[in-house]
Amino acid sequence: MFEKHKSSKPEQNRQEPASDNFAASASAPASSGKGAIIGPGIHINGDISGNENLVIEGKVDGKIRLEANHVEVGQSGQVNADITAKVIKISGEVKGDLSGIEKVVISRSGNVHGNIVAPRMTLEDGAIFKGSIDMDPGEPAKPQEVKPVKKTVEKAPEAPKAVATDKPKGSSAYSLNGG
Repeated sequence: MFEKHKSSKPEQNRQEPASDNFAASASAPASSGKGAIIGPGIHINGDISGNENLVIEGKVDGKIRLEANHVEVGQSGQVNADITAKVIKISGEVKGDLSGIEKVVISRSGNVHGNIVAPRMTLEDGAIFKGSIDMDPGEPAKPQEVKPVKKTVEKAPEAPKAVATDKPKGSSAYSLNGG
């Protein structure tokens, strides 16, 4: 009986930490810690969204939308996508538009071909960037309704016309009539 108690206790101890780790990770804020990693051997075709930070060391084609989290494209990362995130850091290659809620950082090894919209922007010495930067986006521009313009042409008053009167031939008398 004593031995049975010893053997069952280690099993319980082994299971409890696993359940405690699961409970801790489930209740922990999604933005704490490292988050998800797309390794160098992974290629994703499609859209990515979620509630945790993302580190990309592989290839991604599509759209990345993590408005409340950080997205980092590592040195070996190759992204062909528009990225929207709280903070975006680029050390690899990105072809697409970047929209940073707080800031965008392009490190010295970063290569970005696309437009950037963010309130703060850091472009480190040696970084490659081709595109435009909008650091004061304000409210997103709403498309205005275009109404066709009606051209009203005012009719100019008619010029008086020359009207011939019954005068003998050879006479050059004409009277002007207004209408």
